[in-house]
Amino acid sequence: MTSAAPPPSPPSGIRTDTSPGALAGPDRAAVQRRTLRVLIAAQIVAGLGMGSMLSSGGLLVERLTGSQSLAGLSTTLITLGAALLAVPLAALSRARGRRAGLGTGWLVAAAGSVVVLIAARLGAYPPVLLGMLLIGAATAANLQSRYAATDLAEPGARAGALSLVVWSTTVGSVLGPNLSGPGEAVARPLGLPGPAGTFVFSVVAFVLGWAVVHTLLRPDPLLSAGTGHAPHPGGEGFAARMRAAMRQVSASPAALTGLAALVLGHGVMVAVMSMTPVHLAHHGASLSIIGFTISVHIAGMYALSPLVGRAADRLGRVPVILLGQAVLVTATLLAGTAGSRQWPVTAGLFLLGVGWSCVTVAGSTLLGESVAAAHRPEVEGLSDTAMNLVGAAGGAFSGTVLGDYGYGGLNAAAAVLVAPSGALALYFALRRR
Repeated sequence: MTSAAPPPSPPSGIRTDTSPGALAGPDRAAVQRRTLRVLIAAQIVAGLGMGSMLSSGGLLVERLTGSQSLAGLSTTLITLGAALLAVPLAALSRARGRRAGLGTGWLVAAAGSVVVLIAARLGAYPPVLLGMLLIGAATAANLQSRYAATDLAEPGARAGALSLVVWSTTVGSVLGPNLSGPGEAVARPLGLPGPAGTFVFSVVAFVLGWAVVHTLLRPDPLLSAGTGHAPHPGGEGFAARMRAAMRQVSASPAALTGLAALVLGHGVMVAVMSMTPVHLAHHGASLSIIGFTISVHIAGMYALSPLVGRAADRLGRVPVILLGQAVLVTATLLAGTAGSRQWPVTAGLFLLGVGWSCVTVAGSTLLGESVAAAHRPEVEGLSDTAMNLVGAAGGAFSGTVLGDYGYGGLNAAAAVLVAPSGALALYFALRRR
């Protein structure tokens, strides 16, 4: 893999040092290459599990409850589960390495998928919600995999390494939503509602993701970097580490900019994406059309991420963040004015994914390199928690907004959410000048 040139002038406060005792030279580069290959393989197979249920989770909840407003609870609970589990998984990674943190996340998600299948077979609505909450562990593991890619990366190649892991989710996530049709075929002999069939594929995919990480992620990148067991300036207690991590972020304008871009960009994406299948279904779209639209959206999220990472390494993190926010606004305008037409919704969802990719790749890189190495696992966990809490709120309110103000009103509200992080990124760029 060819390393991109570093940003011309790194922002003040960005850390480029490595922890004492970390790997260096050829050994570090060799472990980094192996780490990227393993993370990419795990993301491909486990991404299939996430993608296969994205287009059917809301439809399953609506089928069981008969309520459009409650359909958004599927995405809401998955993102809420990711928020609740992000910090514990990050703490587990710090104590025992990335293999333990990421692998546990995939196993918990597999257990959640089994709970959904059993509850759907019984027609029981509350256990389905519990299963969705546990499936959030897959989102948490997916997000923390991108940080694992930067544990041993050189400063000028961090965004590129992170973006490769983000990109690797494309294969499974794009194919996944198109399993809605086969999922219905699987559901019938099992006595399941049609939309529940895809969760069978999710169980298999999550277990395979765990097996890849558990078996092949050796040596562990976080422990090899010397971060997992490095002396912690804030003390070794969990609460002390969390407080120290929050102080690190609040004291760094660069970290705050990256965090705001991540959190609000994710909220915009979840709010619009979660209600798009319901909007299309109510305008007569088939499950195949809905699955195709979500596949295109996921392609926008992941397929172009290597280009986004290269741009962030060459041009700087903040310019790419600003570009992503402009794309998010354009996406909401296109989808929000589509009415009953399907192609503008599909095009808008693709741009929504591209904008998310820009703010996620550049924002994650900026955040991670703007804090001391000893605080990174906790900062990563806190950032993912914040991302998913805002995403959960977006999913929770999106069904109500859709019911009261329509799909156009939902997109308008999402566009307004971009403004605060855009203003902060622009302020930080001007301050650097």
